[in-house]
Amino acid sequence: MGRSKRNALVRPWVIGVLVVAVAGAGFGLYWFQPWKLWQDETVQEALPASSPSPSQPPSSEMSSTPAPAGPTTLASGELISHEHATSGTVKLVRLADGSHVVRLEGLDTSNGPDLRVWLTDAPVKEGRAGWHVFDDGAYVSLGKLKGNKGSQNYTLPEDVDPARYSSVTIWCDRFDVSFGAARLSNT
Repeated sequence: MGRSKRNALVRPWVIGVLVVAVAGAGFGLYWFQPWKLWQDETVQEALPASSPSPSQPPSSEMSSTPAPAGPTTLASGELISHEHATSGTVKLVRLADGSHVVRLEGLDTSNGPDLRVWLTDAPVKEGRAGWHVFDDGAYVSLGKLKGNKGSQNYTLPEDVDPARYSSVTIWCDRFDVSFGAARLSNT
């Protein structure tokens, strides 16, 4: 077999391997998004204040009805690390209008792909034993993590009874793992 004929047979194979390698690398980069480990996003939100509904006059104009009480912390806990180093405080807060928010204060964790804040009924366990327990029972996704650092609020849907849940996790939905979690204790 001549050299040019052998080169003609090798080229399609080499090109095929290169195409598969480039596609695999592209998919790996998309799936793992390793650059997020070096990107921090800080979000600083104030605790929301309730405002009167449009049909209701401000409390100063309502002489017979006292102003509603301010936000009340119902439960709180300290975040512990799981898959990634995580710290901060979690609070379950009832606002004056009766709605509830989960508040993360002083959050510090790694950034990652598809991070969510979940309110769950799972126990918070130390170490690797706690990495995968939060999707085993009942949970409510409160939305995407707004930032991996700072203080932020996540509104509970009206039909969610916060008394049914005992913990909060920063959950990586893509890899089904907890970055960190906090057990909520009544205050």
